Amino acid sequence: MRIVMFCHSLISDWNHGNAHFLRGVVSELKARGHDVRVYEPRDAWSVQNLKKEKGGEAALEGYRVAYPGLESTPYDPKHLGAHILQGADLVIVHEWNDHALVKAVGLMRAALGGFRLLFHDTHHRAATDRESMAAYDLTHYDGVLAFGGVIRDLYLKGGWAKRAWTWHEAADARVFHPIPGRPCEGDLVWIGNWGDEERTAELHTFLLEPVKALGLKARVYGVRYPDHAKEALAAAGIEYAGWLPNHQAPEVFARYRVTVHVPRRPYTQALPGIPTIRVFEALACGIPLVCAPWDDAEGLFTPGEDFLVARNGREVRRHLLSLLKDEGRARALAAHGLQTIQARHTCAHRVDELLNIYEELMTSSVPGKRIASQERAEDVPLATGSRSVEF
Repeated sequence: MRIVMFCHSLISDWNHGNAHFLRGVVSELKARGHDVRVYEPRDAWSVQNLKKEKGGEAALEGYRVAYPGLESTPYDPKHLGAHILQGADLVIVHEWNDHALVKAVGLMRAALGGFRLLFHDTHHRAATDRESMAAYDLTHYDGVLAFGGVIRDLYLKGGWAKRAWTWHEAADARVFHPIPGRPCEGDLVWIGNWGDEERTAELHTFLLEPVKALGLKARVYGVRYPDHAKEALAAAGIEYAGWLPNHQAPEVFARYRVTVHVPRRPYTQALPGIPTIRVFEALACGIPLVCAPWDDAEGLFTPGEDFLVARNGREVRRHLLSLLKDEGRARALAAHGLQTIQARHTCAHRVDELLNIYEELMTSSVPGKRIASQERAEDVPLATGSRSVEF
């Protein structure tokens, strides 16, 4: 099957969490023999920032070594030709693309027909920026892949899409797995970006203050940390290590004894059931995990067995101390979380789900046919401005 994907970036994960899941899905599809072609804008914001921070084109060498079989084709939004969709069976357009591109691909589908077209949403904007999300023209799309049930329901209730499916993120098991035998470098590690003040108070409560109170040796990786955040880390005795290529996270997890998950406020307040990909990846690496509160409304995990949940700073301290003192409990918790990932939440599982959705579409209705339209795909001006988003 030929699959075409439009994303913000495959090659850069600088402040771009969607690349994590996309790489795993593309890897799995290619391993099964599918022809997968990925397109990203030539001026992708994540790529430009990565090059600026880490020394130009050389910053991408790590990705090329880690993912030798994964390639993407950069395109100029002003010159996107419908020929790239010729012969496609399935086309997936990620939501972090400009409105004009999303519309243009839909018009290409209407003009060409023959392939299935899905919109992929992996962000909280459907709940926090509804006006922008409602403005996406999904007229010629077959439906939406939403990374949580609450997002799926927003599309259906709002009339934004004809059909929608829940398609959670997952861990790329080819990359994210335990690495035994590494020397321990510290007690706690956290990998994540500061977050445009979406979780500042939570980071203090569930990360900085417990580390300081317990006197732990800790390290934090991430980008877009303002000066006041770096000062707060230093005051808590936490080493700030900057950007970490995502494929190196398993090696880092292997050198620390515990980690934490601190979800952004939109996910805890408006989007129950969505843990974000960091939970899947940490558990896949076999590291004990303590979570700040989030509602596992869709039953993805077993809280208390896959990870521990702390409702406040006092409980974080208690859980961390327990796991650091009791190696048997820490091993049991990590083993249960890893088993859950391997049984239910790998990119292989998500590819199975995607292919089932495709088969459902193929059997439930006739593929799109060429239609007459006064507004053709090639007549639609594509926006060229880059936007940034926090993950």
